[in-house]
Amino acid sequence: MTEHNLREWLLEEGIAEELAHLTRLTVITEIDNLRPDDEASRILPNLDWERLMLAGSILARSSARNCQEAVLRIATAALTLDVGQPVKDAAAILLDKVANHRSIGLAEARARLSPGLDARLGMTQRLEAQRRKIQNSVLLESTGERLSVNEFQKKFWEGASSKLSWTSASAPTASGKTFLVLRWLIDRVRVNEARIVVYLAPTRALVAEIEDSLNHMLKAGNIDGIEVSSLPLRQKYEEASSGSKSLVLVFTQERLHLLANLLDDKISVDLLVVDEAHKIGDHQRGVVLQDAIERLSRANPALRVVFISPATQNPGDLLDDAPADVDVVAIDSDAPTVLQNLVVATQVPRKPKEWQLQLRQNHGDLHLGILDLGSKPAGLRKRLAFIAAAAGARGGTLVYTNGAAEAEDVAFLISQLVEPSSETDWDLVALADLARKGVHRNYQLAPLVERGVAFHYGNMPSLIRTEIERLFRLGKIRFLVCTSTLIEGVNLSCRTIVVRGPRKGRGKPMEPHDFWNLAGRAGRWGDEFQGNIICIDPEDTDAWPTGVPKRARYPIQRETDSILKDGTRLLDFLSERETASEKVLFDEPQLEQVGAYLLTTFMRLGSVVEAAFAKRHDASELTAINEQLGLLAAKVEVPMTMAVRHPGVSALGLQKLLHSLRAHEGDVEDLLLAPPESVDAYERLVFAFERVNADLYPAFQPPGLIPLHAQIVIEWLRGLSLSSIIKKRIEFQQRRGIAYKLPSLIRDTMELVEQTARFRAPKYLAAYIDVINLHLRQIKREDLIENDLDIGVALEFGVSSQTLLALMELGLSRMSAVALYEKIVRDDLDRPGCLAWFAQHDQELDGMDIPVLIIREVRDKLGGLVGTNPTNQHRAD
Repeated sequence: MTEHNLREWLLEEGIAEELAHLTRLTVITEIDNLRPDDEASRILPNLDWERLMLAGSILARSSARNCQEAVLRIATAALTLDVGQPVKDAAAILLDKVANHRSIGLAEARARLSPGLDARLGMTQRLEAQRRKIQNSVLLESTGERLSVNEFQKKFWEGASSKLSWTSASAPTASGKTFLVLRWLIDRVRVNEARIVVYLAPTRALVAEIEDSLNHMLKAGNIDGIEVSSLPLRQKYEEASSGSKSLVLVFTQERLHLLANLLDDKISVDLLVVDEAHKIGDHQRGVVLQDAIERLSRANPALRVVFISPATQNPGDLLDDAPADVDVVAIDSDAPTVLQNLVVATQVPRKPKEWQLQLRQNHGDLHLGILDLGSKPAGLRKRLAFIAAAAGARGGTLVYTNGAAEAEDVAFLISQLVEPSSETDWDLVALADLARKGVHRNYQLAPLVERGVAFHYGNMPSLIRTEIERLFRLGKIRFLVCTSTLIEGVNLSCRTIVVRGPRKGRGKPMEPHDFWNLAGRAGRWGDEFQGNIICIDPEDTDAWPTGVPKRARYPIQRETDSILKDGTRLLDFLSERETASEKVLFDEPQLEQVGAYLLTTFMRLGSVVEAAFAKRHDASELTAINEQLGLLAAKVEVPMTMAVRHPGVSALGLQKLLHSLRAHEGDVEDLLLAPPESVDAYERLVFAFERVNADLYPAFQPPGLIPLHAQIVIEWLRGLSLSSIIKKRIEFQQRRGIAYKLPSLIRDTMELVEQTARFRAPKYLAAYIDVINLHLRQIKREDLIENDLDIGVALEFGVSSQTLLALMELGLSRMSAVALYEKIVRDDLDRPGCLAWFAQHDQELDGMDIPVLIIREVRDKLGGLVGTNPTNQHRAD
């Protein structure tokens, strides 16, 4: 019998029955209010642990997922069930064989394993353990230390070692990718292999998390000479490129383009890390990400690139466009580091308060028992809330909902099922105070967090969102009701996830790979031994149109490649693009994005047939598309460099806007934007939005809401707090006698800030201003060109004053920066000036009407910088 056949026999026959017993027992212990089918299922059978450990040792020699899961199941059962210390020691050795050192550390931390394992081993076992310790570690060149790693992490470290390389690494969500990459990045900088590094993350939430993680690592290691920043500022880049410090820039793809524009593409980056790299296929922003990568690669052909993605099928495809003279390394792992139990919940017939739970496995479902609910769940939201409150009563429970409104409703329902604590938790009180003062005094989040329940969605202010995450990690928030923000890479782990009919986007069922990316939050490596994903109503085809997703890996495909595969449809769109109506453009955003990218590529190269992506597509279709692009490019006189500056904005739109400005019959100054503090700022912005809709792209919809869009943008630019913006909207509704619901108005205002003020407005107003400046130069009115503050930077961060920007550059969130700025009279302070103001007034902060959490952040960020050179603290949310 071959070793492969032996492993198959062990899983299918040899230890199959024992594994089923262990699986049932370990899962049952993780779910509250569960009544087993029979009491005997709670009893640990008289197992032959020696035989199980031997089987586990054999299975550990394989990297196949089913073998690795069996190893984890045996070891987890031994560590969490009532067995003797020798069995637990054997389980730790088994985990060591699969390089799962973090689970061993977790067992010791939770007193599941007695400390001092090495002393209890025999001489041969100690030698073997030492050999594995060396084998499962990597060398930090900057310090000479060795870092313990798992199999995937070691492959990454070794694969990315070439100084001139493109590396694409994929592994399951809970495999320690981010931690390892950040350690590797710091090591590369410290050994002088990279001076300027860009780390791209898809969301602002992940940008803030990565920036904090880097700063924590630098502080913990007492490492100087590396500055971390998320602000796209020319001065910061120029200081790093000419000075003695290294710079790590943590950006979204939009922020990278902002910096490249500020530098007129004179940007040279040594190392680029692209996190959540599968987002290159995103319908809305994938083209912008691809353009950002290509832009940096053009600026520095020796650029070193690392792609990171969760559980993807084909990570090597991201390396297709690497320069011909660089090494390419694809690292693909599917090995689990923690158990994730997929549990389905079905109502017992005629008994709405009783739900049958079954563990879904490849070879059939495993009955667990009956979950008892306190009340009959009338309605889908109550069903989700009641099951989550029952199954996850001990806390550490995430509940997935399909939107912000649903998240708030489900959180409110759960809060009524949670017994309030007899003692006041001042962390929860402080968060509630911040919610009331930072958003609105009646914001529903405040009373919920006081009961240990919260909701979480992407449009929330970053300081509130990160504090929710911190308190959830600490166990003070026991239930967290979330939306798709949690799929976007935020590293938040939990014990249990409860979900029913998950959607991503408007009514679109969640794809299997997104479902399993979400599921990866359950049982995060090093935080839990296992996690549960409870799926409600698995047979309901409305909730689960294709059934509860089976484990799947994400197929990476660039958005440009996806559109180019349907060459006929794209060609038709390009043929009609010049005369296309606003409705056609609005209905085809993907074609518009890719069409803009292709036209810019044609203008830059003279032919898309010569582009790197050409080798992946039908030559005849690409030739036809190339000819059409040539016809369109011939009608464009705006410079190619201007088109490059605005990814996703069509050069045809830029040209149409230029014609429109030339045709303007009034004073040319009427075309210009006014400073946000100016009395005519609102009218000028409304005009600009109307021109954008008519000429560039119908971005601000519906047209009747342009005045609202403009008002929100003006208030955002003026540096108003979110609570002030919401207050002004309420006052406007009341003056006009317009009925409103406060929760909806708060959510709508948050969405307008994020989607209009921080996304659409920067993208299209930056293009509008560039075209105006071109027009002004052509008519010899350069005197009207303003260069004080880039509109993209101003809108991205919601600032129009030097003081506000300096406060955010020192590391404050916008909420804290605005609260502090309201107490500062000067609007022209730089970083040293802000630190001097803080040093003078620090003791007075407690007497001001500022939330405790804001004061804490101000002191955390600025306190250690007073009298020093501010390094490693430059955060912007």
